[in-house]
Amino acid sequence: MASMIQMPTTNMNQHVTFPKNIGIRSVTFGQICLAKKTEVAAATRHAVSMSAAAVAEVVTRNTTGANINNTSSSTSLADQWREIQGSNNWENLVEPLHPLLRQEIIRYGDFVTACYKGFDLDPNSKRYLNCKYGKKNMFREVGMENCGYEVTKYIYATPDINIPIQNGESCGRWIGYVAVSSDAAVKRLGRRDIIVTFRGTVTNPEWVANLMSSLTPARLDPHNPRNDVKVESGFLSLYTSDESQSKFGLGSCREQLLSEVSRLLNKYKGEKLSITMAGHSMGSSLALLLGYDIAELGLNRDNSGTKTPITVFSFGGPRVGNSGFKQRCEELGVKVLRIVNVNDPITKMPGVVFNHENFRVLAGEGSFEFPWSCSCYAHVGVELVLDFFNMQNPSCVHDLGTYISLLKCPKRVQIQKEGADLMNRARELLLKMDMSARNLNMQLPIPWRSASGSSPTSNMVNLQVQSQRT
Repeated sequence: MASMIQMPTTNMNQHVTFPKNIGIRSVTFGQICLAKKTEVAAATRHAVSMSAAAVAEVVTRNTTGANINNTSSSTSLADQWREIQGSNNWENLVEPLHPLLRQEIIRYGDFVTACYKGFDLDPNSKRYLNCKYGKKNMFREVGMENCGYEVTKYIYATPDINIPIQNGESCGRWIGYVAVSSDAAVKRLGRRDIIVTFRGTVTNPEWVANLMSSLTPARLDPHNPRNDVKVESGFLSLYTSDESQSKFGLGSCREQLLSEVSRLLNKYKGEKLSITMAGHSMGSSLALLLGYDIAELGLNRDNSGTKTPITVFSFGGPRVGNSGFKQRCEELGVKVLRIVNVNDPITKMPGVVFNHENFRVLAGEGSFEFPWSCSCYAHVGVELVLDFFNMQNPSCVHDLGTYISLLKCPKRVQIQKEGADLMNRARELLLKMDMSARNLNMQLPIPWRSASGSSPTSNMVNLQVQSQRT
C-alpha cells in the first residue's frame, strides 16, 4: 500500500470465463441506502464507536455465548438470523451492540482464527505454507470440534508477483477454507450456512500485493465488464491469478471458490441458505471480492428469483475499491459489517487522504461530489468501531486476537492512550510495513506478530492465537 514500491506489471485481464451452464443471469436491482447516524462525523458511514467500557455495559450474557451449543441464544438466532446477517443493515443492532450480534461476530471471528492456528509456518515442514491438518480433523485440532460445521474445501491463492518464493513447483499458499453447517447445526442456526474464511497477510508476495495501491477495473462479469467498478490491483491479483503455466498448477483462488460455493448451493437447493464470508485484514478484502463476485454473477439467485443472502464480516479490513464498487455492492445487496479499531491504520488504507469519505465530508451534507471522487477508495458497509491501544506494543491495534478478546471479555482490556498521537503511531507502523517490503529476502515479516505470552500484548488481553500478521 505504498506508492514508493516499484511493482511489476501484472496481467489483470486474465479472468476466468464461465461456461454457459454456470447460471449467470441479468437482473435489475434497486439501490439500498444505509441508514445515517447523527453520532458519525462522516455522513457516508454508519458507525458506532465503542470503548471497552461501552461494550461492557451492553454485555449482559455469558462471555462464552459464541458457543453454538448455547440453547437459549441459538433458539433466538434461528428466529432472527436474517437480521443478524444484515437484512436491515444491522439497524438498531449496533448501538448498543446486540448480544446476539456480538455472539455471531465472535463466532465468525473464531472461524478466521482457525486459519491462523492451522497455517504451517515451519520452513522445515512438509506442509510449509499449507494447512497443518486434513479437512476432516482441522476443526478438532484447532479446538473447534463442536462448532457445528464441516470443512468441504481448502482454498489456495497464487500471488502474481515476480519475487523469490519458496522452493517447489507450486507457489500457491493456503489462504482459507470453505465449510458448511451440519444437519444438527441447521436447527439451531435456522438455515444452512455456507461459510468462507480467509486469513490475513503472512508471506512476502502477499505483503507486496498489499502495497499495490492502484485501482483497476474488476471486470469479473464477462457479460458486463462495468469499467466504473474498480478495485485495488494487488487484492484482485491475489483473487484471480493462477498457475496456468505450471503443468500441475492450481486454478485461481476465484475459480476454486466459485466452483465450491456453486456446488454447495446446488447440493442444498430448496433449503434456507446463507452465504457468509469472514476475513481479517487482507482476508477481509478477499471476502468482499468474493461476495461481490457471487452477487454480480447471480450465483446466489435460484430459478424462482429468490436470492440467498450474502454477508461479509470484516475484521480490520482495508478499503477494497472505489465508490463505483461500493455502490454496486449496495445495489446487489451484499451486506458488509466492518469491525474496526479506531486506532488501526490498516483500516484507513489505501487512500489515507484521497478517499471517498473525505471528499464527501468536504462537500458537506449535499449531493455534490468532487469530479475525481469516483477515482478514490471507499469503504463498503456498516462499521462497528472498537477503541483499544497499548503504548508498549503498538502492533496490537491490528491483531485479530485483540479484536475478539475485547468482544469476548471487554472488562479485561486496558485502554492506554495517554499522550499517544495516532498519526505518529500510524507512521511508525507504516514504516515497519515499508521496511518489510524493502527487505523481501526476509523469511517472514515481523511487525504484526503477537507471540502469545511473550509480548506486551499479553498484559492487555489473553490472546488465543500464537501468530497473526497482516
